[in-house]
Amino acid sequence: MSKSSTTYWNTNLKYLGVLLLIWFSVSFGCGILFAETLNKFQIGGFPLGFWFAHQGAIYSFVLLIFVYVYLMNKLDKKFDVDEI
Repeated sequence: MSKSSTTYWNTNLKYLGVLLLIWFSVSFGCGILFAETLNKFQIGGFPLGFWFAHQGAIYSFVLLIFVYVYLMNKLDKKFDVDEI
């Protein structure tokens, strides 16, 4: 494996690690660990902790998918492996 390939995949794994850590923090942290504190606030008539546990984690995951696509397109262009 060339140095360029190794750098590409290491960068890809860093992106995945950071984005999965963010998703875990939102889903586990906001939905479970900090639910009591967040429940003091309301969003759409529901406690914020409940919202994060049932909707927020899903929304954040979908947002992180778009962030990952953006980052990978940028990385692909940098290493000249983009499709277009």
